[in-house]
Amino acid sequence: MTSARWTAALVVAAVAATFLPKRHPTRPESSPAARGPRVGLVFDVGGRGDKSFNDAAYEGVARAQRELGVAMELLEPAQSEDREAGMRLFATRGFDLVIAVGFIFSTDVDQVAHDFPEVRFACIDYEPSAAGPPPNVAGLVFREEEGSYLVGAVAGLVTATKHVGFVGGMLNPVVRKFEAGYRAGVHAVCAECVVHAAYAGTTPDAFKDPAKGKALAITEMSEGADIVYHAAGATGHGVFEAAHDARRFAIGVDSDQHDEMPDTILTSMVKRGDVAVFDTIQAVAQRRFAGGLHPLGLREEAIDYVHEGPHAALLPPGVVARVEVLRQGIIAGRIVVPRD
Repeated sequence: MTSARWTAALVVAAVAATFLPKRHPTRPESSPAARGPRVGLVFDVGGRGDKSFNDAAYEGVARAQRELGVAMELLEPAQSEDREAGMRLFATRGFDLVIAVGFIFSTDVDQVAHDFPEVRFACIDYEPSAAGPPPNVAGLVFREEEGSYLVGAVAGLVTATKHVGFVGGMLNPVVRKFEAGYRAGVHAVCAECVVHAAYAGTTPDAFKDPAKGKALAITEMSEGADIVYHAAGATGHGVFEAAHDARRFAIGVDSDQHDEMPDTILTSMVKRGDVAVFDTIQAVAQRRFAGGLHPLGLREEAIDYVHEGPHAALLPPGVVARVEVLRQGIIAGRIVVPRD
């Protein structure tokens, strides 16, 4: 490493330590018993505790910590511009794998990976540039439209008003996949149903605005929607509140969000970010890490919807069987779910 690069790295480390106050080192990081790779995880907007994709990513690393003995460290950026500095901090310290949570990291991941070619990176919901991902970047991408199609079918089969809603976080191509799949699923079982859709904003802050999510859901419910699906991170908590207050149903996303409001959450579209993260860490531990895009969907058991346990009591008879037919159709390729 050149002297200039060493200087830059030291500056990054010093600055990052100053403006990333929510750094959470874990005991195995300094424990001599840790036998696996050193893994750094940089959270997306909303951070740990969002009960959504940030928590799913954390569970993947935590599982690797338990089963593979990895040393784990977490960084929660204080503000959006801190994302790149957080990744550089881990890379400068020579971590074996740096994981970024969310598509908003994509450009930053490419830049840091270019500057640290000896470090491996993984990005959940990665959006590649025209040049494609650098060779040391694994882009973990999901076919969210497939799971959204299934919960859309649930909504179309359960709605009594023939009006359902969708609340997205940041308006961008990734979140539009959720809406597209949801619309297609609703109309697959209820051609006359109306889908109301709205987004919380056009910046990453749209994923952490529960008040806006509640207001959008209330508007959609005033237009007749009796079920509202969200793909909005922490903003979705406001959707749950609105549905609970109005005695309507809501649909969770990314993780099983039933426990948020058991009488309100009809089902959840589950995106197994934990599985994708664990598998990537395991690949590093077994020296078989591969860069490039890694698409994951129903066929890979990385996408699904929740319909068992407490959810079963909320789903009318016949709904699960009808949706299962659609699920198998997607897996077999007989149904191609639109992405936009």
